[in-house]
This record gives sequence, structure tokens and C-alpha cells, in this order.
Amino acid sequence: MDRQDLIALLTPEGMALLRSPDTVDDERDVVRLVSRLRAAGHDARLVSAVLTQVRLRRRAEEKFGPFAERMLFTEDGLQQATRLQVAAHHANRFRTAGVRTLADLGCGIGADSLAFASLGFELVAVDADEVTAAVATHNLAMFEDVEVRHGRAEDQDLEPFDGLWFDPARRESAEGRTRRLHRPDDWSPPVDWILGLADEHVLGVKLAPGIDHELLPPADRAETQWVSVDGQLVEATVWAGGAQRAGVGRSALVLGRAGSNELVGTGAAEDVPVAALGAFLHEPDAAVIRSRLIGDLARRIDAHMIAPDIAWMTTDDEVRSPFAQSFRVLEVLPLHVPNIKRELRARGIGRLEIKKRGVDVDPAEFRTRLDLRGDGDATLVLTRVGDERKAILTERIGG
Repeated sequence: MDRQDLIALLTPEGMALLRSPDTVDDERDVVRLVSRLRAAGHDARLVSAVLTQVRLRRRAEEKFGPFAERMLFTEDGLQQATRLQVAAHHANRFRTAGVRTLADLGCGIGADSLAFASLGFELVAVDADEVTAAVATHNLAMFEDVEVRHGRAEDQDLEPFDGLWFDPARRESAEGRTRRLHRPDDWSPPVDWILGLADEHVLGVKLAPGIDHELLPPADRAETQWVSVDGQLVEATVWAGGAQRAGVGRSALVLGRAGSNELVGTGAAEDVPVAALGAFLHEPDAAVIRSRLIGDLARRIDAHMIAPDIAWMTTDDEVRSPFAQSFRVLEVLPLHVPNIKRELRARGIGRLEIKKRGVDVDPAEFRTRLDLRGDGDATLVLTRVGDERKAILTERIGG
């Protein structure tokens, strides 16, 4: 969305179209809706901007629930926005640390600021992009005590704030294209500059979940927390300046249907030994894998690894954990298509989930070669057991 699109949307005409049930209900029949709105005399730019917002609001429901229908979005802003349940967790961390005045630096469309404002922080939200800052102003308009500024984090006077929340820009745009920046020193603002503020402020920094562990601050200076939602890894967050917890160097926060569950450790956990494949397989949650706490989880559920450097665990007894997906082993086969195809046919399996780790296999291409038929379903795990490549036919347990 560019500046002129936003100006068009913020007119009484634009807001009325966004609120119109006819616009929302007809959105899926785009051709008919465009024709109807243009015939009613609405400008082509406004019609395009309204339809884009309706489409983005539908996508935003996954992150924002019913709040999405009152918000404005940019394409990049929605993609990068924090889910509300994760933003609420951020807000609670600052409240627990005793923060009262908070700056959201790199606020985007205002997702985290919505949670911060809801908990009553004295809040200033800042974004370097003019259109994004204007969108955040609209989204935060219901809160009287929130100030939104257009500017760079580096140019702000940060002395008045107890707490600072950073979501540094990890992309740059040039000539109409956007590219991802992989080096934290290239982010805006740079991570080293941000972490230098921890001596005087309670600090939270949202980072890409795949960040190299070598680039993270040491555990005696900060806590790094990896967060997943419904099995999807969404962020790594560095907490410092008083927001970190004593004795916690890293943690895995798993949010989902089982509620909120956390695994903590002082540092990377030592792996448990490899053992023979038992009756059950367990796949650690992505947050557990990225936080390198697999060994701690294995000890908690009395499991062993199935192969070196493979993030699958095995037990002889059924175990359920919010930190892992669990499967009952039905059959172990060589990773050889004819053998697997024959077994699936014999069991009448026509719906097959394929997981792979540690083997060079394209699951989509592999699936076509199996020529699935039948009404049954199962999960096929393509991996290494010890030193051998295996196909493990399983069924999910625990949903």
C-alpha cells in the first residue's frame, strides 16, 4: 500500500466502504464487486485499496481474530506482525519486570503495541516507514494514551522509558524489490546497538527464529526464548536488562491447543544416547529443536535418540507431551519405494502424511511414486535409524 492508497482509505468514503456488509460479503466475487463499486461512482484507486484491505483482513483473522475487522494492514506488515497471543506474552514479560513506560521501536502495524496498550503501559510506538506508522496510528486510535511517531529508533530520546521493545527491520527495499538481510549488523537498528541499551533499560528484541546461535548474546547477559504457535516456529526473542530470568539462558515456549507450556534450560542441552527404535516415535516441537533443548525433553519423557544429529526420539511406552508430536510405530521398512508401496496397499492407506529428516528425499515427488489408494490414513517418517535409511510407518497419537 502506498501513501495515496492510504489517503483514499482514510476518507469517510473509504471507511464507509470498508464497513459495508455488501463489500465484505461480495469480496470473493471480485469481478462483480469491482463492477458494482465502479458503477456506483467510486474511484478505481479507492476500489482497489478497499478490496486489498478486505482480503488482508480475512488473512489477518488467524493472527488477530475479531480485531482484524477494524484494522488496516500492509502486505509486509501483516506478514511480519506478531500474533496477538504472542504479543500478550511480550506485554506480560515487561509487566513482570516492573516496566511502566515503554517504547515499541519498529512497531510495524502496531500488533505488539495493541497488547502493550491493553495492559496500560505509557506507550510510544515508532516506525521508520511513513505509511506503516500511519496504519499503526489507525490501529491504535482506540487508546488515548498511546503516541505513534514516524521516525527511526536510533533518533529517539530513549531516556524517559523503563522498557524498550525492538523489532528490527530485517529486509530492505530497492527498485521495487525486497530482500532479506541475514546479518544482524545490517538490520535497522543493528542488534549490537540494541543490546548496548540493556545497561539502562529493560529490553526485549524480536529476532528471526532461525538466527545463528553464535550471534546471540551469552546466557549470563540475556535469555533467548524461541516461540512456536500450533507447531509453527514464529520468533526468537532476546530478553535482557532485567527482563531475563535468573538461571534461564534459553527457553522454548509452546503455544497451542494445550495452552501455554515452557521448557527452560541454562544453555544447550546435552543429547541423550542413541538406542534401538521402540514402539513409539516423538518429534520435538520446532521451538524445542531451535533452542537446543532436545536432550532435556528426552530426559523428561525417558526417551532415546534414534540416530546421531536426528531430532526424533523413541520410547517403548506411550508418552504424551506438549513439547512433542507422538506416533505409534506400525512397521519399519527399508527406504525403498516398492516395499513401501506394497505395505501401504496391504493396509489400504490412501491418505499419507510424509515427514522426513536426515535423508535426501523430496516428499512431493516421493508421494507420486507411491500411487496411494484406499480410505485409511497414516504418517510415514523417512529418516535414519542408527546408520540406516528407513521408512517408519506410524499413526498419530494424542490428536
